[in-house]
Amino acid sequence: MEKFTQAIEVRWSDLDPNFHLRHSVYYDYAAFCRIAFFEKGGLPTHTMQEMQFGPILFREEAVFRKEIRMGEELYIDLQLTKSRKDFSRWSIRHHLIKNREILAAVITVDGAWINTALRKLATPPGRLVELFLEMPKSEDFEWV
Repeated sequence: MEKFTQAIEVRWSDLDPNFHLRHSVYYDYAAFCRIAFFEKGGLPTHTMQEMQFGPILFREEAVFRKEIRMGEELYIDLQLTKSRKDFSRWSIRHHLIKNREILAAVITVDGAWINTALRKLATPPGRLVELFLEMPKSEDFEWV
């Protein structure tokens, strides 16, 4: 897949007292984009629950470039930047774009998969591997 982009609607509850996007909402939008990618790839959250597998994050980082306000057109993408060959550990970068051309933020996460029954990190089952193979890769993508 060359690109995955998800439209975002800024809600009143997403704003801080300065009437721009609260810092924590950037992370919520990134999580929403990742889950939307899996759902559109045929792996909804209820299936992950049945498989007893889910994503877990070790690190989230946001670099804020431009403020986001209510009513602005907003999109977020995702790109795999690093991964083990078995996709058990990975890094994903998101670009939050406003008004179709302005880079508002870059969010980077480092994560893995957890077996929710055993509460242990694990190698993902087949369908998750297939989706990671389909995930757009960044220009600086590397196997680790």
